[in-house]
Amino acid sequence: MLSRPKPGESEVDLLRFQSQFLAAGAAPAVQLVKKGSRSGGDANPDRPPLQDHRDVVMLDNLPDLPPALVPAPPKRARPSPGHPLPEHEDPEERLNRHDKHITAVLTKIIERDTSSVAVNLPVPSGVAFPPVFHRSQGRQGKPATSGKKSIFAQEIAARRASEAKVPPVGAVASTLDPPEGAATYEAITPREQGSQLPWNSYSFQGPHLVTGKGLKSQEAEQEAQTIHEENVARLQAMAPEEILQEQQRLLAQLDPSLVAFLRSHSRTCEQAEEKATGEQRPGGRSAEVIGEEPIMPTSSSEPRQEDELEPGAPALALPVTPQKEWLHMDTVELEKLHWTQDLPPLRRQQTQERMQARFSLQGELLAPSVDLPTHLGLHHHGEEAERAGYSLQELFHLTRSQVSQQRALALHVLAQVIGRAQAGEFGDRLVGSVLRLLLDAGFLFLLRFSLDDRVDGVIAAAVRALRALLVAPGDEELLDSTFSWYHGALVFPLMPSQEDKEGEDEDEEPLAEKAKRKSPEEGNRPPSDVARHDVIKGLLATNLLPRLRYLLEVTCPGPSAVLDILAVLIRLARHSLESATRVLECPRLIETVIQEFLPTSWSPMGVRPTLSLHRVPCAPAMKLLRVLASAGRNIAARLLILIPRLSAQPQLSGFDLRSRLCRFIAEAPQDLALPPEEAETLSTEAFRLWAVAASYGQGGDLYSDSAEASLSSTPSSITWTQVSGLQPLVEPCLRQTLKLLPRPEMWSALGPVPTACLLFLDAYYQAWSQQPGLCPGDWLQDTERLSEELLLPLLSQPALGRLWHSLGCCSPHCNPQSCAPAPEALPSLVSLGCAGGHPPLSLAGSASPFPFLTALLSLFNTLGWIHKGLCGQLAAVLGAPGLQNYFLQCVAPVSAPHLTPFSAWALRHEYHLQHLALALAQRVATIQPVSATSAALYHSMALALLSRLLPGSEHLAHELLLSCVFRLEFLPEGAAGGPEAADFSDRLSLGSGGDLGCERGTLLAQACQDLPSIRSCYLTHCSLARASLLASQALHRGELQQVPALLLPVAKGPLLPTDWPFLPLIQLYHRASDSPSGLPPADTVGTAMRALQWVLVLESWRPQALRAVPPAARLARLMCVFLVDSELFRETPIQHLVAALLARLCQPEVLPNLNLDCPLPGLTSFPDLYANFLEHFEAVSFGDHLFGALVLLPLQRRFSVTLRLALFGEHVGALRALGLPLTQLPVSLESYTAPPEDNLALLQLYFRALVTGALQSRWCPVLYAVAVAHVNSFIFCQDPKSSDEVKAARRSMLQKTWLLADKGLRQHLLHYKLPNSALPEGFELYPQLPPLRQQYLQKLISGVLQNGVSET
Repeated sequence: MLSRPKPGESEVDLLRFQSQFLAAGAAPAVQLVKKGSRSGGDANPDRPPLQDHRDVVMLDNLPDLPPALVPAPPKRARPSPGHPLPEHEDPEERLNRHDKHITAVLTKIIERDTSSVAVNLPVPSGVAFPPVFHRSQGRQGKPATSGKKSIFAQEIAARRASEAKVPPVGAVASTLDPPEGAATYEAITPREQGSQLPWNSYSFQGPHLVTGKGLKSQEAEQEAQTIHEENVARLQAMAPEEILQEQQRLLAQLDPSLVAFLRSHSRTCEQAEEKATGEQRPGGRSAEVIGEEPIMPTSSSEPRQEDELEPGAPALALPVTPQKEWLHMDTVELEKLHWTQDLPPLRRQQTQERMQARFSLQGELLAPSVDLPTHLGLHHHGEEAERAGYSLQELFHLTRSQVSQQRALALHVLAQVIGRAQAGEFGDRLVGSVLRLLLDAGFLFLLRFSLDDRVDGVIAAAVRALRALLVAPGDEELLDSTFSWYHGALVFPLMPSQEDKEGEDEDEEPLAEKAKRKSPEEGNRPPSDVARHDVIKGLLATNLLPRLRYLLEVTCPGPSAVLDILAVLIRLARHSLESATRVLECPRLIETVIQEFLPTSWSPMGVRPTLSLHRVPCAPAMKLLRVLASAGRNIAARLLILIPRLSAQPQLSGFDLRSRLCRFIAEAPQDLALPPEEAETLSTEAFRLWAVAASYGQGGDLYSDSAEASLSSTPSSITWTQVSGLQPLVEPCLRQTLKLLPRPEMWSALGPVPTACLLFLDAYYQAWSQQPGLCPGDWLQDTERLSEELLLPLLSQPALGRLWHSLGCCSPHCNPQSCAPAPEALPSLVSLGCAGGHPPLSLAGSASPFPFLTALLSLFNTLGWIHKGLCGQLAAVLGAPGLQNYFLQCVAPVSAPHLTPFSAWALRHEYHLQHLALALAQRVATIQPVSATSAALYHSMALALLSRLLPGSEHLAHELLLSCVFRLEFLPEGAAGGPEAADFSDRLSLGSGGDLGCERGTLLAQACQDLPSIRSCYLTHCSLARASLLASQALHRGELQQVPALLLPVAKGPLLPTDWPFLPLIQLYHRASDSPSGLPPADTVGTAMRALQWVLVLESWRPQALRAVPPAARLARLMCVFLVDSELFRETPIQHLVAALLARLCQPEVLPNLNLDCPLPGLTSFPDLYANFLEHFEAVSFGDHLFGALVLLPLQRRFSVTLRLALFGEHVGALRALGLPLTQLPVSLESYTAPPEDNLALLQLYFRALVTGALQSRWCPVLYAVAVAHVNSFIFCQDPKSSDEVKAARRSMLQKTWLLADKGLRQHLLHYKLPNSALPEGFELYPQLPPLRQQYLQKLISGVLQNGVSET
C-alpha cells in the first residue's frame, strides 16, 4: 500500500510516487470525470485520450520560467455547434428580424393629445366630514362573497370597478402569472383555438384595444371606429384557417409578456361588461364568458398565482413582473414581495400626537410631514416606511451591521445628530434630551467598542462621534479667545460638581495627592456605573487612553481622525487634575504626540490639504500640552524639564519639550514652512504654553540669549535689564489701538490686543517698582508721564463712557437669562454650552467691555499702589455714570443666575471687575473723603460681592473682609446721625412691644467703634481653607513659585454661605454641642457680642445684605445664642443686642414674611430645634423675659400646631417660667387668638391646663389669655358641620365649665369677649352673656339637671 506524501518532501518525491502508482496499476481512490461542452460533445474530439484516462503530470514540456503576467486576449462568445454565426450578415437586419416589440404590430402610432382632457376638481361639500359607510348599505343588493374579504374592502373594490371599467395597465399586468405568457405560443389546444376565433368574441360590437384616448375629442371616436372597421373588414375577408395561421405567426413574433398583457386586458373588459349586464339582467352570465378560459402554462403541475390570492383581494402592484427563469422564482410568494412595492402615501399628522424622531444622513431632524424622494437613501427601514429618515433605534441597529460601510455611516449620522443637538438646532421640537437618551442607551460604550474595530473608516467615524459627544462646540473657541484676559488662563475644571463631600481635613490635602488617591469603592465600580455620574471617568475606566495611543502610534489615521483624537485628549485633560495626570502617565502617549506632531524638522507644506499629519507640526498637539501644563506645576515641569529616566522611579521621566518650544517661539510664523493659518495658530499656542509655564516661574531660561541656558535643566533668572526694553514696544501699540475706540466696528476687530497691552503695562510697572537696586523716582516719573499723556485723556473720551454704560447690558448677573444652561446640558457631562457663539452685547461677545475695563482698572490699581499721588486723579473713573448705574443694578433685588459651568466662568470675570473697582475706591478713601452716597453704594456692593464670590477667589474674599466690608469710611451712617435716626425710627414704629433693652442707636454707635474687633472676629470665624487661600493669594500677588495650578476648584457654590454674618453664632452653637463641659466665658461672650453687633448694623443700615436670609432663619440663629450655654444669654450686652434684633424681626413690614413652616437653609427641622429650645428654657431660663419672648413668638396662631402641642403636651412645666408681661409682648395679642383654634387635642390641653391650675394669669399672662380665648370660642361654637366627636367634646367641656368650683376661671371662660393687652387679664368680659349664648347655656343646664333627677 502506497503511503501519502509527508511534509518536507519535494516535487521529485511526488513525481516518484506518481510513477510507482502508475506502475502498480492500482485503482484510484477518486475518479476524475471531465465534463464536456454544453452541446454534449467534446471540444476537441480528435485529441487522443491519456493512458488509463488518468490525470498525469508531465514536466518534460513545461517551460523553465513562469509565464509572463500579461493581460489575456479578450474572450469571444463561442457559438453553439448547431447554429454557427454567419460571417457577412448585417447585425441591424438580424435585430429587425428578431424584434418582438409592440411596434412590430402597431406600425401606425398616433401621439396622444392631452389638450382636451378634462380636469376634475374636488366637489365642494357642505359637511365637514365625508359620509359614513354603514354595513347595512354594503349588504343590500350585492351577492355574498368570500368571508376572507372585509366589507370595507368589498365596498372599495366595487367603487373602483364602477369608477373605471378599464383598470390601469400596470395594476393588471402585475397580477399575471409570469410563466403563463412564456409558454402560450408553443401549443394551443382546440378549445383555445375556438376561443380565439373572432366569431366567439363580442361579435365586433366595438373596439376594445384601441380606444382613441389621448386624441382630440372630435377625432377620438372617429379614428378608433375607423381602425375598428378596417380590422373587421380584413377579418371577414379571411378564412378561419388563414386567421388561425396569422394568429400563430403573430404569437411567434410577439413577446410572451405582451401577449399576456393583451389577453388580460381583454378578459378585464369582458368581466367589467359581464358585471354590468349581470346587474341589469340578474340570473346568469353570458355564454361567451363561460366558454372562455385563460391560457394555461405547459406545465400543469405549476400552481397558478391567481389561485393563491384571496378571492376579491386587491392586486399586489409590483414594479417588475417576476419571471420563471429568475433564480428561486419557481414559486412566487407575493407576501414576501411587499417590500418591492411603491411606498404607501405619507400620512398627514392631524393631531398633536408624538411621533418618532427621524434624521437625515446629515443629522437634520426631518418633519413628520416632509416628503422626500427615495433616491436620497432615507427610506431603507421597515417601521413607518413612508417616512423619510432614520430613528435613533435604527441607527443603533445599523452600528452592529456586518458591513463596515454601514457601521461607519451610522456612526457618522449619530455624530451629526449629536453636533446639531448640542448646537441647539432641534430646539423644542424634540421631547427630552438627545444626549441623555443616547447615554442611557449605552452609546458611550458603543463608541468604545467601535474604536476597537479593524476597519479604519469605522474607527475614524467612532472617533468623530466621540469628539462630537465630549467636545461641546464653541467651548474651546471661547477659552482660547479669553486666554489673554485678566487671569484668563485660570479655568474651572469641566467635571460634575455633585461629588461626594469630603471632610474638612481633606481640604488641606494637596491637589496632587487628591489626584492620586482613589477610594476603593470607586475603583471597584463598573465603568457603566461610573459613567452614569461622570462620563469622562467612565471612559477612562475602559482603557481609552492606551487605545488612542495605539491609533496614533500604530494605525496612523488620516488628518481628520488625528485632529479628533487630539480634541478628545484635550477634553479629557480639562476634566480634572486626576484626568490630566492619567493622560500624562499613559505609556508612550505624550511621547507619540511630541515626536509625531511636534517635530523639529519636516517637509515644507503647501496650502493644499495634506494626506497625513504625522511628522508635521500640529497646533492641537501644542494646545494639548498647554492644557496639561495648566492642570499643575508638576506636570508643566515634567513637560519642560528633561529628567533622566530612572528604573526605580519611571514616573519622574521628562519629555524635553524645551527645545521644541524654542523652535516654534524663536521662528516667525511665516518661516515655519506651514500653511499661514496653521502657522499662526501653532505659534500662538507655543506662546500660550510658554505663558502657562511662566505662571509657575518655569521656562524663564527660554528668554535668555545663551544657548547653554536654554538647554539646562535648572531655570535661570531673568534680569530687569532683559525685559525693560519691552515697554517702548508695547506702549505705542496701545496708543494706536486707543485711537480706534470711537469706532466700535474697528474696536471690536482688534480683539484682545488693547487688553493685552494694558495687562502688560500693569505687570511692567508692578515689577519695576519691586526692583531693589533701582531709583524709585524713575518709575514715579514714568507713571506720571503715562497718566498725563495716555490715561487721563482716555478718561475724558465719550467712547469710554459708552463702554461703562454697556456694562449692565453685558453683565451675566444683571441678565440671568444670558447664562441659561445649554439645551443638551447633562450633569454627568459638563460643558460651557457655547454652541452658536454669544451675542455681541454679552460678557463673552465681541462688543463686551469687560476685558478692556477690567485690565484698565487693574492698571489703575497698580499705579495707585506705587504712586499714592495719582489716586485722586485716577478716582475720576469711579465717578462714571455708567459704573454707578451698574453698581445699582448689582445691588438691586434680582434673582441670581443659576450656577452652571458657563455662568461660573462668566461671573468670575465679572467679579474681577467689581473687586478691582472696589479696591480702587478703598485706595481713594484712604486719601480723600468719599461722598456718603458713593460710600454707601460701595459698601453695599462689597457686601453683595462677598456673598457671591466663587471658589478660586479666596484672596478676593479675604481682601474684602480686610478692607471694604468693615471700613468705617464706607459706613457714612455711623458719622452722619445714623444712630439717632435709628432711635427716632423706633419711637415712631407702631406695633412694637415694650422695651426689652437699651436704645438701638446706642448699640449702633458702639458697633461702629468696635469695627476693628468685629473684623477680627469674622476673619477668625469666616476663615477659608488655608491651602486654597494660599493658592489664590499666590496667583493674584504674582508669587510664581507658590502657584500650584491654573485649574480652579470645582464651582459647587459661593465661597461663603448666604448667612455668613451669623457664622460666628453657628460655630459657637456647634462647639457647645460638641463639648459638654462648655466654652470659655470670655471667648464666648466676645464672639457672640461682635457677631450680634454686626448683624444689627446690617439689619439697620444694609438690610439688602440679609435679603437672602429669610426671617425664620434669622430667628433660628438668634435662638442658637440661648442654646450655647446657660449663662451667655444673661450677659447685659447680649440681652440688649438680641432684644434689638428681635424687635427688628417683629416689625410690621418683616413679621408677615416670618414663615416657620417652610424648609430653612442650614436647618433640618424647626420643630426639632424648638423642642430643644423649650427643654433648654425649662431648665435654665429662670423666667427670663427675653428668653420667654423667643419661646412665645413661634406660638402664633398662623404657625404650625405642632409647636403649640410641644409646649402644652410635653413641656407644660415651662408655663410657670413664661412670665413675660403683656406689655412686653413683641407682637400683638390678636396674632395668638385669631382665628379660633380648631385642633381638638390642643383645645383639650388648653382646658386641662386651665382647670388643673398649670396655667394661671399671675405667672403666664400671655398664654392664659390665649387659652381662655380659644376655649370660650370652642364651647360656644354652634357650627352644624362639626362632627359628632367635636360636638360631644364641646358639650362636655361646657358642662365642666359650668360646674367649675373656681368662680373666677368659670367667669373668664363663659364671659370672655375680646383680647385687650392693656387690661391685667389681657381680655375684656361680657357683663352678661349675650342672649344666644344664654339660651344655649340654659338648654344645656336643663338637660344636665333632668339627667341628674332621673338618676336619683
